[in-house]
Amino acid sequence: MIEGSCHCGGVQFRLDGPIDALTTCDCSLCAMRGALMAKVPETALEVTAGEALLTLYQWNTHRARHYFCSRCGIYVFHRKRAAPDHFGVNARCLHDFDLAAVPVHATEGANMTVEDPDPRDRWPGPRVARADPAPG
Repeated sequence: MIEGSCHCGGVQFRLDGPIDALTTCDCSLCAMRGALMAKVPETALEVTAGEALLTLYQWNTHRARHYFCSRCGIYVFHRKRAAPDHFGVNARCLHDFDLAAVPVHATEGANMTVEDPDPRDRWPGPRVARADPAPG
């Protein structure tokens, strides 16, 4: 078991299983928050305290679900858009975990489609055209 928490300790969690790789992502959100993530199956993540403190942020397709501590603001984990049965866990929130002992791989998020009806110019990625509603 690997224990983790947000900065204030209000949100606490544990991971069941090894972490053999970490990832960075170049999508607009991950690039801004500078996250270093461990991809884990949904069954491997257990929130042990502070679930009520979690706040949700969603953007673009609203498939990914990004969770932050509402008290200290730290990103703790997110349900992944490209792998919805997995979480990306902020490896910097893990206790007694040697980040340097695990290889880091870059993932490409900047080329994922932008499907929001009103996307920000700062969001990279190909735009998906929305069909105009039928006149009615």
